[in-house]
Amino acid sequence: MSVTEVMSAVLVVAGCALGLLGGLGVYRLPDVFGRMHAATKPPTLGLVLVAVGAILQVNALSGATLLVLVILLQFLTAPVGAHMVARAAYESGDQLDEGTVIDELSQADPPEMYP
Repeated sequence: MSVTEVMSAVLVVAGCALGLLGGLGVYRLPDVFGRMHAATKPPTLGLVLVAVGAILQVNALSGATLLVLVILLQFLTAPVGAHMVARAAYESGDQLDEGTVIDELSQADPPEMYP
């Protein structure tokens, strides 16, 4: 095995482990905000690691370009989706876990939903 193959395998396994941790976080965390965080942060980094591991194995420029595009789209869509889910959950009155220390949205002005 070459060094590139070993690095690629390590990156793919690490990415899969992060995806697994994200899934466990969704199962174990107590409120929607913790679950939302677990569903976006670790799997995003896991996807990046898997894609970089795949880039190391791809010999064609078109394949590497496609994988870079996948990474960019993941970084563009995951934070926006997580923000929208969190905002909707908060505005619908979903309860925070009792371990939550800071609630910055409670101090913000209420948005005008329908002007």
